[in-house]
Amino acid sequence: MHSFFPPERYFPYLTWQDVQAMPDKENVVIIQPIGAIEQHGPHLPLAVDAAISAAVLGKALTKLESEVPAYTLPLLYYGKSNEHWHFPGTITLSTQTLLAVLREVGESIYRAGFRKLVLMNSHGGQPQVIEITARDLHQTYEDFLVFPLFTWRVPNTAGELLSDLEKELGIHAGDAETSLMLSVLPDQVHMDRAVKEYPQGLPENSLLSMEGALPFAWVTRDLTRSGVLGDATVATREKGDRILESVSAGWVQTIRDIYRFRQPQVWRQKS
Repeated sequence: MHSFFPPERYFPYLTWQDVQAMPDKENVVIIQPIGAIEQHGPHLPLAVDAAISAAVLGKALTKLESEVPAYTLPLLYYGKSNEHWHFPGTITLSTQTLLAVLREVGESIYRAGFRKLVLMNSHGGQPQVIEITARDLHQTYEDFLVFPLFTWRVPNTAGELLSDLEKELGIHAGDAETSLMLSVLPDQVHMDRAVKEYPQGLPENSLLSMEGALPFAWVTRDLTRSGVLGDATVATREKGDRILESVSAGWVQTIRDIYRFRQPQVWRQKS
């Protein structure tokens, strides 16, 4: 059941007595990896975002020193993927459903005595949902420290392996994701079907952009016929191995920082 995760870090393998007796639960780091089941072009499986969450976190937890207590919850495969639902195979939750699931998972973790929860999201279509959940949980339970994090935003060197155009527009099923999948699930990647297709019809000489400071709303079929937004044809396993090593190392440091983190509470300070 633990798949990519080291079994000693897999929360479902604990007994209720293990959880009850766990020391310093307030600082134990509980991580909820979140992916998606959605189209990733003609060459990648639907499970890309879920696989990336599992592979990166699993490698990070394997590297993490045993003195830092951290456990992963089961991978949440489904997410808010309605931008892709015109492509067969995509499974999506509504915003309201995902919010409810994450909130209720968080409340369950809180009731068990834990006070640090990481929402580790690998799907670019739902960071806002993750952030809303984190803020609402902390507002309700003021001693609950919740971290809405995107898998790719930890310090890493993946950008050094990508072209400038890919870094700007390669947001889905392009070089980075394809290379990483060649590293973690090579048998599920069909490089003979890989394509290069960047977003089409973007506004020119405009303040508006696809994902910049002033974005417009879009669904995937507005921008691509293949479902790819990037260049998958240049992906290699060697790049994927390097990306996995770098991103997982960034997560090791992030988990350490969360373990040491103390919530600022200016309101408790006397004037």
